[in-house]
Amino acid sequence: MVRTRFAPSPTGYMHVGNLRTALYTYLIAKQNGGKFILRIEDTDQERYVEGAVDLIYRTLRETGLIWDEGPDIGGNYGPYIQSERQHLYMEYAEKLVESGNAYYCFCDKERLEELRLIHQISKVPHRYDGKCRDLSPDEVKENLAKGLPFVIRQKCPTEGKTTFKDAVYGEITVDNSELDDQILIKTDGLPTYNFANVVDDHLMGITHIVRGNEYLSSTPKYNLLYEAFGWEIPTYIHCPPVMRTPTKKLSKRDGDASYEDFIKKGYLKEAVLNYIALLGWAPKGDREKYTLPELIEAFDLAGISKSPAIFDPEKLGWLNGEYLKEMDPEEFYKIAAPYIDSVIKTAAVDKREVAKLMQTRVQLLSEIPEQIDFFETLPDYDIEMYTHKKMKTNAENSLISLQKVLPVLEGLSDWSMDAIHDALFDVIAELEVKNGVVLWPVRTALSGKQFTPGGGVELAWLLGKEETLKRLRVGIEKLS
Repeated sequence: MVRTRFAPSPTGYMHVGNLRTALYTYLIAKQNGGKFILRIEDTDQERYVEGAVDLIYRTLRETGLIWDEGPDIGGNYGPYIQSERQHLYMEYAEKLVESGNAYYCFCDKERLEELRLIHQISKVPHRYDGKCRDLSPDEVKENLAKGLPFVIRQKCPTEGKTTFKDAVYGEITVDNSELDDQILIKTDGLPTYNFANVVDDHLMGITHIVRGNEYLSSTPKYNLLYEAFGWEIPTYIHCPPVMRTPTKKLSKRDGDASYEDFIKKGYLKEAVLNYIALLGWAPKGDREKYTLPELIEAFDLAGISKSPAIFDPEKLGWLNGEYLKEMDPEEFYKIAAPYIDSVIKTAAVDKREVAKLMQTRVQLLSEIPEQIDFFETLPDYDIEMYTHKKMKTNAENSLISLQKVLPVLEGLSDWSMDAIHDALFDVIAELEVKNGVVLWPVRTALSGKQFTPGGGVELAWLLGKEETLKRLRVGIEKLS
C-alpha cells in the first residue's frame, strides 16, 4: 500500500510551500488508494511555537486534507509526535556504530568553530574533517568513561559515487567525496532532523516522500542510511521551490503570506488550495480550476516541474474571483455578509441586493467594504470626478444633467428599478445626448466614487428615493 506522510515542524504559521507539500502528499496517497499520515516533528524545541500544532490541524482540516493516521487519531505506527519517540533513535544510531556505518565524535565546539573558520578563509565547502572517524574501540571506551560530550556521526564513504533516482529530477549521481559526515545524534542525546526522518519513515512504512528540492543534496546520505540498515528506499518526489521573484524565495522570515493570511484577506480556501496545486505542477490541457476530488483524479507526477514556481498574486486573485462568481448567490451572501455589515449599518439598504451586485465584481471578499462604504455615508468628493473623457462629461454638462434628473425623480411615485431606468432614459432622450452624459453624473453624485458595483439606476434603487434626491442636490450644489 502507498503510504505518504506530511511531517511539519510546529515553528509558526502554515507557509504556502508547506501547504503545497501537504497537498501533493495527500494527492499521491488518495490517487493510489493509500494512506496519508500526519507526523509532528517537534524535536527542535528552541524553534517550537505555542499553538502551532493546533494551527496545523486546523489548516489541514479546513482545506480538506484529512489524515488517516496522526497524533490526534492514532494508528498502528504511533506515536506520531517525534518528541514522544526519542527512546528509539539512540538504539538505531548505536546499531550503525556497531556495523561501522557511524562513529562517536568527541570534538568540542571550539575545534569545530576553528575548522569552520579555516574552511571559510580557504573558501572551500565546510564539512567535518573526520578527526574522530578512526578512533579505536579502546579510545572510544575511554572517552565515554571520562564522560566526554559526544555526538554520533554518519560514516560516509570518501571514494566512489552514490546514485539515486527521483520521480521529478530523474537519476542523480553525487561524488562521495562531497558528502559530509552528518550528525545523527546530538550532544543532548536527541536525533537530528535528518536521522529521525529516516528512522520514522521506515518504521511507519512510508513509501513515497514529497519534499522541497533543497533536500536533493542530502538524499545520498539518507539512502546510505537505508542501505546500512538493509531497509527499502522509498520513492522520492522533490519539488521546485515557490519563489516570490525569480531570485527570491517565499519565506516566513520575510513575512510572506501564510494560508491564514490569505483567508483573512478574503480568499476562499478552495481557491487557495487550487492555486497552490498549480505552483510547480502543470495539469494536462488548459484547465486550471479544480476541486479537491478533481485534483485527486488529475494529479500526475509527470506534471511536476523542475523549475521554480513564481507566486503570482494576480493569478490567485483571478482564480478566487472565478470561484466567487460561480457560487450559489445565497452562499455568497453568507460569506459576504460580515464584510457588508462592517460598513452598511442602516437597515434602509437591502444588503442581499448589494451582495448580488458585488458577486461578479470582486476578486477578494476584503474588497467589498471599500466599494460599498458610500451606501452608509456619501464621501466628500472632488468635482473633477464628473469629468470623464470617454463618457464626454464635464462639470458644465454634468450640472445640466443633474438639474434635469432631479425633478423627474422627485415626481416618481413608483421607486422600482424599471421606473428609475425609464425616467433616466427619458432625460437622455430629451437632452439628445449619449447615455453616459446623464448616467455618469448620476452615478458620481450618488456614490462620490469613480468605481462602484452598479450604475446610477441600481444605486438610486438601493439608496431609496429620499437619499437619492438628497445626494443629487449635493451634487448640484457642488457643481454650482
